[in-house]
Amino acid sequence: SARVLGDAAAMKRLEAIVHPLVRAQEMAFLAKARAAGARLVVLDIPLLFETGGERRVHAVAVVSAPAAVQKRRVLERSGMTPERFEAILAKQLPDSLKRTRAHFLIDTGRGFDSARHQVRGIVRALSGPGRRPQVRD
Repeated sequence: SARVLGDAAAMKRLEAIVHPLVRAQEMAFLAKARAAGARLVVLDIPLLFETGGERRVHAVAVVSAPAAVQKRRVLERSGMTPERFEAILAKQLPDSLKRTRAHFLIDTGRGFDSARHQVRGIVRALSGPGRRPQVRD
């Protein structure tokens, strides 16, 4: 990724190769979930809004943390630099906009136990009485 991050043409070529493969795996995963009778599935899709992927799902949960917390966590990763972090952020919608477009928000800035509680609430909301979400293509 370091080779293509600052090169728009190279990034476009890489995405043209990777995105169809990822989409095929997503479709296979959904088909398997549907065949197993799953009522709820979770897809972890980077750049969901940026690629129009929100049109393919019933609900979107955005996982977010305050900017300072996010930056600290990312910079703790091996091989990450402030410049690379900024380049990655530049490809994404601002967090504030993603939050407004989400059906649900998981705020990881309040710790793991809080995030787990939020996720349980989302699962209840999506699979509770009267809700019949279906796996869709």
